Amino acid sequence: MAKRKRLTPPAPEAVTPDGGLEHKAFAKYPLGVARMRTMPSGPIADVAAAQAAKAALEEITDELRAARDGGRLVQSLPLEIVDETHLVRDRLGIEDEALAELIDSIRDRGQQTPIEVVDLGGDRYGLLSGWRRLTALKRLYAETGDDRFAKVQALLRQPEAASDAYRAMVEENEIRLGLSFYERARIAAKAAEEGAFASPRDAVKMLFAAAPRARRSKINSFIAVYDALDDVLRFPSALPERLGLAIAKALGDDGGARERLRVALTQIEPKSSQAEQKALQQALSAPVRPSRPEAREVAPGLTLIRSGSRVVLEGAGVDAAFEAELAAWLKGRN
Repeated sequence: MAKRKRLTPPAPEAVTPDGGLEHKAFAKYPLGVARMRTMPSGPIADVAAAQAAKAALEEITDELRAARDGGRLVQSLPLEIVDETHLVRDRLGIEDEALAELIDSIRDRGQQTPIEVVDLGGDRYGLLSGWRRLTALKRLYAETGDDRFAKVQALLRQPEAASDAYRAMVEENEIRLGLSFYERARIAAKAAEEGAFASPRDAVKMLFAAAPRARRSKINSFIAVYDALDDVLRFPSALPERLGLAIAKALGDDGGARERLRVALTQIEPKSSQAEQKALQQALSAPVRPSRPEAREVAPGLTLIRSGSRVVLEGAGVDAAFEAELAAWLKGRN
């Protein structure tokens, strides 16, 4: 049990006639408590208070602006001010079943993950990633007219170059729902056409930097398919990997393969991906006419002979130094 502390009585000289206490320590506090300090009043004090409030508001505003510009603040943007055509989209279409699941999810729980946009100025924003979410919201709003679906949650990004913007779009779709080989090749070719990369091969190297070399090689093969058949394919994203690689090989080996494949697709006008793939396989199995080797002198003492996808270099200029230089150049292209 704790010992009680004994209180000593006040000194007699500190007791006043009416029983109160009088001591120099209480001179400032006659009521036993300290008075509350009040802010000075007057014109100067009012100006100082206003300036302090303004400075605090500016600090908060700067913090919010920094968060917004740094992509740390989710914004609610009207659907109509987001331009989904700002970049050439990497995904060619959406399967009805997959989109229906996304629509049902947003209908029940709202948009859970923000899209990414870039500020175009004039109260307009360009879509970087999140095309499926934006499409789902647009369909929901058109269907219901519900204000819950009239706006999209977005994060502001500031890519330094067009190549960074394309890479952000591709990486998000690769993580969320992988692209087909044709879609990968197509976006690489399109990004190069837009000037974001020096060539489709450079685009593949940058956009799919995290992919294994074998996958990048396959994407490069599909670029040949895109170049030859993009305007006649009706179901390109459904093109299987094995068939696409067989087409790419035929395009390199057989000078007449391109025309034969194009004619096969335009004549039957396939109504399904299965019919289109069957037509392509039949065109590939048609007899191949051997092509004449093409020979030309590309440098003094160096002749290039090409037959389909096979290239031969011969002549006095082909020596050990040339071989080493050629090998280094080829290695740098991958």
